[in-house]
Amino acid sequence: MSAPAPSSVLLEPKSIAGSGVGNDPLVLLELIQRLKVRDVMTTELATVPRSAPLCDVQELMRRKKISGVPVEEDGRFFGLVSIDDIIRALGGGYINDPCSKHMTTKLVVLEDDMPISFALRYFNRYHYGRFPVLNRDRRLVGIICQRDINRVLLVELSKELNRLEMASGKSLDQDGVSELYLMREFTVCKYDFENAGKAANEIKRLLQDRQLPPKLIRRIAVAAYELEINLCVHSDGGMLSCQIAKGKAEVVARDAGPGIEDVEWACRDGTSTANEWIRSLGFGAGMGLVNVKRVADEFEVKSKKGSGTTVRAAFTVTGAA
Repeated sequence: MSAPAPSSVLLEPKSIAGSGVGNDPLVLLELIQRLKVRDVMTTELATVPRSAPLCDVQELMRRKKISGVPVEEDGRFFGLVSIDDIIRALGGGYINDPCSKHMTTKLVVLEDDMPISFALRYFNRYHYGRFPVLNRDRRLVGIICQRDINRVLLVELSKELNRLEMASGKSLDQDGVSELYLMREFTVCKYDFENAGKAANEIKRLLQDRQLPPKLIRRIAVAAYELEINLCVHSDGGMLSCQIAKGKAEVVARDAGPGIEDVEWACRDGTSTANEWIRSLGFGAGMGLVNVKRVADEFEVKSKKGSGTTVRAAFTVTGAA
């Protein structure tokens, strides 16, 4: 399992006077304690038996665009085959071996009735991209990743903000109460192909909610998607953020390694360091940074081999078409 950067959920509208909206941490704490793992986990799982050859798991990952497959029989959880296991099998020439010989069996699991506060502690402690979820009968019932938690928390926080607005009789959109402002940050995990593109879609939805010009939304969404895929494919995981303030939108991708040795080369058409496995999934065509540079008004890449990469794409919001 890959180790992503710490996850965060940011909601920063200017506060409604006297309401506590946007500056009361008790709202978030209450949600974290109230919601259970079962409320946020993914329950539609693709699983394989212990006898399944690793080549079948490879094909399942390619078809479903997922990076980990639980090994399960009759509800009993035996282990997990990750994309790293598949890459090692391809390199070692044992891709036709059964899962039982090479699956990961020493796993940390969560229970479905745990509050998500426990899940957050597990992510911080173990730095895994996801955890299998069992019920009290020790049967596999789901998988949870940080993005599942972020998605549900954002929905619930939006509901709470709306409730507080109604209670205060004021709206965040009234003149003098707030300006056009957005800040969101998303965790992107290495080889997390089943979620690749979801952060970009969420950014696009948020921009549509704020009624930005459609052409501008498409440009920002393209940049966000390409940067998200780059984090997933070429880095060890990182953070994708989107901020809008003072007439400018910025999409930034940050990771902690492995860095780009030749930035100029990486920004050319068709250049890619993706391996054959990544290309078989339909990623790694070498157009990511090129597309970002093409759609952005400002484009900047800062990278040092072994120390990570930061890519910034900026867009003019005021008066954009």
